[in-house]
Amino acid sequence: MFSKILTAKSTGDFSDNIKRLKNEIATSDAIVIGAGAGLSASAGFDYSGERFYKYFSDFHKKYGITDMYSGGFYPYETPREYWAWWSRHILVNRYDCPVGKPYSDLLKLVKDKDYFVLTTNVDHQFQRAGFDKNRLFYTQGDYGLWQCSRPCHGKTYDNEEAVRRMVAEQTDMKIPAALIPKCPVCGAPMTMNLRCDSSFVQDEGWYAAANRYEDFIRRHSNLHILFLELGVGMNTPVIIKYPFLEMTAQNPNAVYACVNQGRAFCPPELRSQSVCINADISALLSACL
Repeated sequence: MFSKILTAKSTGDFSDNIKRLKNEIATSDAIVIGAGAGLSASAGFDYSGERFYKYFSDFHKKYGITDMYSGGFYPYETPREYWAWWSRHILVNRYDCPVGKPYSDLLKLVKDKDYFVLTTNVDHQFQRAGFDKNRLFYTQGDYGLWQCSRPCHGKTYDNEEAVRRMVAEQTDMKIPAALIPKCPVCGAPMTMNLRCDSSFVQDEGWYAAANRYEDFIRRHSNLHILFLELGVGMNTPVIIKYPFLEMTAQNPNAVYACVNQGRAFCPPELRSQSVCINADISALLSACL
C-alpha cells in the first residue's frame, strides 16, 4: 500500500524526537507496544559472544556452534544431548536471568496508560518485569512451554521443574535418558512451543490473548493511538511492523514510533505521523523517564 515502504529513516533531531515521543506517550489515548528481539538485545541478553561461550563452550568445542540461535536448530546426536542444550538455553534465557532494564523502564513509562503489548519475543521478560499478563500477546511461543512434537493435541505444558532437573543432572552434554520428555497423551517426543513451522500449538491461552489484542485494537481504532515499535527487525515484519504501519495509515489520529539501532524506518507517506529514532533502545527509554 506504500509506494516506497521503509525508506524514510530517522525523522528529526534526537532530542526533538525524544520530546515528541514523550509527548505522544503522555497524550495518547492508548499505546500498542510492538516488541522484537532488539529489545532483549538492548537489555544485554545477547545470543552470541561472551554470554554464549559462558554457557555453551562445550557445545562450541564439539560442534563449532557459535551462537544460541543456531544451536537451537542443530541436529544433535541423541535426544539426551538435544535436551542438554535446550534445558540450558531455557534456564539462562527464561528462568535464571535478570529482568532487563529497558523492560522495567518501559513499564514505568506506560504503567498508567491504557496499553497492550504484542511481541515476538519468547523470553517472558514483559511478565517478569511486571506488565499485566492480560495485556500481553506472545505470538511466537514461550521458552517456558513444551508441546507434543506431532502435535496430537492443542495443549502446552509448563517446563520449569523439568528444565531445572535436566540442568542439574546433565553430564558430558547429556541428560539422563529418564528425563527425556514425552507427550502424556500419545507418547511422542515433546518439543519447544516455538513457532518454527506448522506444528506450532496455539493453545487456549494463545487464543485468549489474541482475542484480547483484537478487542483492544477495535476499541481504540479511531482514537489517538501510539504504535510504539521497539527492536523489530525484518524477519517477520507481517506480525508487528506492517500491521502497525497499515493501522497508522488508516487512522489520522494515530502515530507510529519506531526505535531501533540503525534500523528505524517509515514510509514517506507516513512521515508526518511517524517518529523514527535510530538509537539504542535502553538509552532511549532511560532518556524518556
